[in-house]
Amino acid sequence: MLIDYQTKNYKAKDQLKEVIDKKIQRLDKYFDDDVTVKVMMRKSNDIETMELTIFLGSTVLRSEVTGEVGQTMYDLIDIAIPKLEKQIKKHHTILESKSKKFRRNELAENVKKEEKKTSEIVRTKSFELTAMDEIEAMAELELVGHSFYVFLNKSTKKVNVIYKRKDGNYGIIEANA
Repeated sequence: MLIDYQTKNYKAKDQLKEVIDKKIQRLDKYFDDDVTVKVMMRKSNDIETMELTIFLGSTVLRSEVTGEVGQTMYDLIDIAIPKLEKQIKKHHTILESKSKKFRRNELAENVKKEEKKTSEIVRTKSFELTAMDEIEAMAELELVGHSFYVFLNKSTKKVNVIYKRKDGNYGIIEANA
């Protein structure tokens, strides 16, 4: 596995990187090819946050853990790895149940972070829409763990947003230009 370290307001020691390397290498058994794991470590107001992101072609698996006051990055890696491993297993199960890949185009993520002040845009993401049906979009929504997922509907060729409702069902919003 290739590990890309990024930090914000945090200085990662070599010993911490060695521990993280060792723990992340255990995930290598789930992948045939070399995959890149992005490790983002940041600190704000004495609270540390660790984010692990794996890019598998067009699928993104992510685990973000924010510690309480007093918790260190050593504690957070022990919490983040099992969360990520659960997502990997779920992803492999879904892939095995489907005979084709969910998406063929690669997802490009550009993140711009600024310090929070008042109500303002603090993060921007851009990505390439991939044509898929509602079932595939529902599976991707579950994989990324967000409350919504934007996709290009194969049948209507329109931009759709699938979201999880409070009652446990799903809803779709279809955009008209």
